[in-house]
Amino acid sequence: MTWWIPAAYALFFALLIYRYATRRPRLADWPPQTGGALVSVIVPARNEAENIEACVRSILATAYRPLEVIVVDDRSTDHTAAIVERLAEVRLVRGAELPPGWFGKQWALVQGYRVARGELLLFVDADTRQHPELIARAVGVLTTEHVALVSVISRQEMVTFWERLVQPHVFVALAARVGDLRRINRTRVEWDAIANGQFILTTRAAYESVGTHQAVKESVVDDMALAQTYVRHHLDIFLTHGEQYMITRMYTSLAGIAEGWTKNLATGVPLAFPPIPLVRRLAPYVMWLPALLWIVPPLAWAMFGWWWSAVTTLISLAIWVAVYWAQGAPLWYGLLYPFGAGVVAWIMMRSAWRGSNKVQWRGRVYTPHA
Repeated sequence: MTWWIPAAYALFFALLIYRYATRRPRLADWPPQTGGALVSVIVPARNEAENIEACVRSILATAYRPLEVIVVDDRSTDHTAAIVERLAEVRLVRGAELPPGWFGKQWALVQGYRVARGELLLFVDADTRQHPELIARAVGVLTTEHVALVSVISRQEMVTFWERLVQPHVFVALAARVGDLRRINRTRVEWDAIANGQFILTTRAAYESVGTHQAVKESVVDDMALAQTYVRHHLDIFLTHGEQYMITRMYTSLAGIAEGWTKNLATGVPLAFPPIPLVRRLAPYVMWLPALLWIVPPLAWAMFGWWWSAVTTLISLAIWVAVYWAQGAPLWYGLLYPFGAGVVAWIMMRSAWRGSNKVQWRGRVYTPHA
């Protein structure tokens, strides 16, 4: 009766291939709108000397006009501000001291919003690089679909061993919960709502009506919290796949990966479930359990030589080769999938036990709230 185990993995493999082949909506399906209302692009930056110039130059190369670019230097200790000052057509805002009860990113974004003149506001992370048509197509989505917020899923750049090993596992875990973006778009189910904080385009009117980022000033996962705030106010959100139009490199080392996901997972995962106190309290402590699906079969094969574990391991290998192909990573990393799953399980457990108490990020310590 153990045949059903490899059969279930084979079904998952088939669903994964189908999902990759039918991903919708795609940003490419909307033509670029190269003109319209003034777009104010707000980039929060804290110690982003390595990224900020490439990010800003890619924004300035956009096909869309009119546009203003505002970089908020969140009291960096490196040369971020000096680099921005050298760039033409960019307004530098030197951030004020972080007030009590705020996370740094939200505080920087609100300071940028306060000086922005645009009818449309675009919040962009400093570790992104944009295709010239990205903003124009996103504005096209916003106006054509008549929604309040548009967010774009980017391609993740992975360079080092640890990025390539770990990041795909996290993205698969997140995608398993999110599902098809078409299910999320225009949702009225608050805990289904998400956004990608690397790129959020919204109308000023909608942003002000929900209380700006001040409404989510204490949230670790500001993008998810903001999207859910829009849904609570009966405003439509819309996500698209735009991997060919934006590149992001979230982390560059294992330490960065561990700190970043420790920060996000323990507070973000509960928000993806119904607001039942027991469910939300329990979620961070069990989110690592699905990793066992990738660890147990190869261990059982090595220890006991069971046929079903051998077949399941080979199907799992095929699954992860497909994942790494889709993520643009070398396919041989698929051979290490049990190790990658183990690292992600460790990060998730670390996040549950440590991240739910305090968050350390970019030289600051926060007490998180959902």
